[in-house]
Amino acid sequence: MKAAPRRGLAKLLRLLALLLLVILALQLYFVARIGLMAVVDPQSTTFQRSEMRRILGEQGRLAWSQTWQPMSRISANLPRAVIASEDGGFTEHHGIEWDAVEQAWNRNQRAEARATRRGRAPKVVGGSTISQQLAKNLFLSGERRIARKAQEAVITLALEALLPKSRILEIYLNHVEWGEGVFGAQAAARHYFRVDAAQLGRAQAARLAVMLPAPKRFEKLPTSAYLAGRSSAIQARMGDVELP
Repeated sequence: MKAAPRRGLAKLLRLLALLLLVILALQLYFVARIGLMAVVDPQSTTFQRSEMRRILGEQGRLAWSQTWQPMSRISANLPRAVIASEDGGFTEHHGIEWDAVEQAWNRNQRAEARATRRGRAPKVVGGSTISQQLAKNLFLSGERRIARKAQEAVITLALEALLPKSRILEIYLNHVEWGEGVFGAQAAARHYFRVDAAQLGRAQAARLAVMLPAPKRFEKLPTSAYLAGRSSAIQARMGDVELP
């Protein structure tokens, strides 16, 4: 009578051990990939590959623009603008700004409550640093489940531990989305201003930085009053940004 429960418990423990081994192996895979990025430029990200499949499925062809550029060939105006717009504490934090995460959580909870009362989908806002955005784009889906966010945090900490800030910023600027099939600083500079990334001026860099939270939307609204106003505000802050 007692043997069956013991066998059931033993089976459960084996399954839990196997699950832990799988999780550990996955973390080691991420760590190995990130370590390699210290010397090898990543060719694509999970988000980019997802976009490639989507564009091919919708359009039957792949309209794509991306050219890797080292930081020495990207105008300093762009990283200054991106840090000013996206992550003012980039050079100081260790990948995650917990106060910003808490504030975003509280805002999302209030937004979800309002949306539920009105029968609408909530508008979710993020509190992600540049390192967190890179972690998500490199390896993860866009899902907002707790497990996915926990994995994002682990990858973010690994990025910060294994790569210098300058390398994190370089990879980010070369893979972040700036429009439909437009990825990286060089492609964005050519697409919007017909110049190379090294030639971006302050106003151009600020405009690109402001586009980052919703690049496809702003690509269709180049004369947006919000885009112009926010760009002016970012320009005013760029001089105070410390580059890694």
